[in-house]
Amino acid sequence: MLKELLYQAVDWIAMIHDKITRWNDQFEMTLSDKELHFLVIGVLGMLLIFLIHPLFRHLAKTNHVMVISWIYVFTLILVITFAIEIGQRISKKGDMEFADIVFGVGGFIALFAVFAVIRAVALGIAHLVRSRRAARAIDA
Repeated sequence: MLKELLYQAVDWIAMIHDKITRWNDQFEMTLSDKELHFLVIGVLGMLLIFLIHPLFRHLAKTNHVMVISWIYVFTLILVITFAIEIGQRISKKGDMEFADIVFGVGGFIALFAVFAVIRAVALGIAHLVRSRRAARAIDA
């Protein structure tokens, strides 16, 4: 599932790249590839700020900081795994394989799921202990 999602994202990005390049040619703009990257990534970054900042503010206000941390770390994991594979390709010190990215990201998701279950159990036990202490204090 993750593999298909990543392949779909790559196809989607390639399609958008081709469309922007065609617009540049159709409107007889003389923007270089570097100038197009400057504009497109700059605009994309600002759109993401306008979308993500309100979401993160809401998550922080509702005490969901762990979700913010997960999103941030997941993003870093994607960047790191892609960088490792690209580095292997450039240095010829290994094989650049998309499956390595999928398995690496999958490993993070699996281990985080284990952590989330353990954390939920620990928080549940702590909540139960606190509520029992509060009930005893009321009864006393």
